[in-house]
Order: sequence, then C-alpha cells, then structure tokens
Amino acid sequence: MTPPPGTAAEPRFATDVITFYHPAFWGLESADAVRELAFVDAGAFWGRTLDALAEAGVTGVELTFAPGDIESALRAFGSASSFRRALEARGLSVVSAFVAGSDAPDWRQGDNLSTIVADAERRAAFLADAGADLLVTGLPMRTTFGTRPPFFVDAAYMSRMADIAHAVGDAVAAHGVRLAFHTESNSTLWYERDIDLFMALTDPRYVWLCPDSCHIALGGGDPVAVARRHAQRIALAHWKDAVGPIDVELTIDDTVFAQQQPYMTELGTGIVDWRGWADAMSRTPGAGTVLIELDEAPDPVAALRAGVAVARSARG
Repeated sequence: MTPPPGTAAEPRFATDVITFYHPAFWGLESADAVRELAFVDAGAFWGRTLDALAEAGVTGVELTFAPGDIESALRAFGSASSFRRALEARGLSVVSAFVAGSDAPDWRQGDNLSTIVADAERRAAFLADAGADLLVTGLPMRTTFGTRPPFFVDAAYMSRMADIAHAVGDAVAAHGVRLAFHTESNSTLWYERDIDLFMALTDPRYVWLCPDSCHIALGGGDPVAVARRHAQRIALAHWKDAVGPIDVELTIDDTVFAQQQPYMTELGTGIVDWRGWADAMSRTPGAGTVLIELDEAPDPVAALRAGVAVARSARG
C-alpha cells in the first residue's frame, strides 16, 4: 500500500483545478472566455493557476476536465515530466487526475472495453511521469426519473461496472497508479446503497473509493457513515459542503451539473459534519491529503485559505 504523503499532524492540502474556473478570477465575462484563454495560451493559464495555489498555501492539485486537464498541461509544458518540474519549482505536486471530458469513453454499454482501458493507461502513464499515483473516475449518470424505458441501477448493471473497473484497475496498476471512484450526484454511484453495492462487487486490491462529502449528502446520505464503512478503501476524498439534499428530480442532461450548483456551499456553511468526516478520514489510506473542492471560486486564494482553516479546525 502506498504510504499517505502527509503526516497526522499536517496533511498535504490540495484542490481541483476547477476551483480556478470562475471568470472573475481572470477578469473575463464568461466561462467560455476562460476556456478560450486557456486554449490559446495554456502556459498563461497554468502559470497563474499554479501561482495562486502557492499563494493560498495549497500544495496539491487534481487535474480535471478542460481547461485544467492532461491535454492542457501537455500543451503548456510539453511533457508530464516538465509539468512536474514546474510544479516542484513552486513547492507543488499532482495529487490525481479525474477522468472527465467529452473524449472520455462511455462505460454504459461496456462493449468498448479496449478503448476504456487504453484511455486509462494513457492517463496513468502521464500521472506516473508527473509524480502522482491516483486516477479518479466515476460511474455513468442515471437517466431522468420517469424516462422510458426506465434505466435501473441493479445488480446486473453494477456487475458490468465492476468487471470494467477490474480491467481498468489492473491496467493502471502496471503504471503504479491506483483507480478510485468518485461519488457524483445523479450518477450510478451516488446513494449510500450504490456505494455499498459497488464496493461489495469490486476487489479492494484494484478498486478504491474517492467519496465526496457534498455529493453523498446531496443524495440524502450520511458522508461520515459512508467514510467509516469503507475507510480501508479510501485513497482520496473530496472535502465539500452541501446546503441540503437535492429535493427535486433533476433533468439529467448536459445541464445537470449546473442544476446541482445551488445545493453546494463553502466548507463550514452547510450540513456536513466536518469533525466526524475529519475523524473518519484520519483512519484511511488517503489521510495524508485533504482535497478541498470549491467549484469556480471568484477569489480562489481567499476561498482556499478559508477552506483550509475549516479543515484544520475539524481535525482538531
């Protein structure tokens, strides 16, 4: 088992690159303008992002969907090893990368296993060269409630997902990378029952968990209870707060992530039991990293500093 890269007294604090996607941080008017800036000048995008991380005192970063993805880092730095050196020059490091974006192969049918595995191997090779050992992904989204024909998240479906997860977990392990699954709202790994079923069907040597405290709470679950039940398999967790459970049936389409945003809030202002969560996290293999997730913060430096303060207080 890979030892956690922090200490019980002071973990490594990290965040997802999405923290830096708010147009106000860039002096721009829209999210599209931010994406355009990052595409035209990836070096400028990453330079300012990494400087802001260092200023906030957050030393770890999780790559995600564009513009803060693997392809963007390669455009800016040319190689994973060059990206790693740029990070190290600022006292930073890559924690993980999230499998996201339109180029990520769809797991739903399971008839494209070779494509899924090849994509994961490519990402794992980048992570290994960048000095990281964790690839985070999720399970496919549910369909809107009432859709015909209905889509059931049943034992047969989860068995197919487990088979794919095993193949991917085995493939990335050859690069020294672990595969962990994120508990995204409205996905097929959202409710406590989903998580328990998937964990029961997968081999702990090949499949890890990345619980998100906010998303579990949005599904009406207890993030602390989930973390305690699956503590031995938690390689990383997303520390994020929720206003309350989602109390309506959302339309699950390209806008679903925007629909979820009103239910999310800054650490310490929602319903998550942070002391209980911190205690549960301290007993996991991922205890050495605290990844604070703040989607599109207008002032990411201030927001990260506030989030770190909440996490430190919760840890006692």
